[in-house]
Amino acid sequence: MAANQTQQKTVQFDEVDLDEVPTEESTTGRRHLFTKELRRMMYGFGDDQNPYTESVDLLEDLVIKYMAEITRRAMQIGSAGQIREDDIFYLYRKDACKYSRGKNLLAMNQKLMRARKAFDDCVYAQAETQLEQE
Repeated sequence: MAANQTQQKTVQFDEVDLDEVPTEESTTGRRHLFTKELRRMMYGFGDDQNPYTESVDLLEDLVIKYMAEITRRAMQIGSAGQIREDDIFYLYRKDACKYSRGKNLLAMNQKLMRARKAFDDCVYAQAETQLEQE
């Protein structure tokens, strides 16, 4: 395997209960998993800074349904009880935009992880040097 290839990541799904996921709940009992992020995204794409709650709720419902459908389809492709990156990319193989965006996001994530590790190593080395000087 080449050094520049990404390592296969596997997500193991046992019986996950959504009650364990920390969420905000409105007075109606509706869960708001992505409300804050969706409001910011809507503003970034030209909506009002405080979009209508109904608009955010509708968009959140669409996002959750989409994620559930992709997860269900990926579970059918891969091994039982787990989803790999390749399963998701297999679903997007014919959609060049989503496929390339996914690859770009993974590459950026790898770069960020390496940068964080280098930063942590640098901070650790500086702290160690300061301790030795004392």
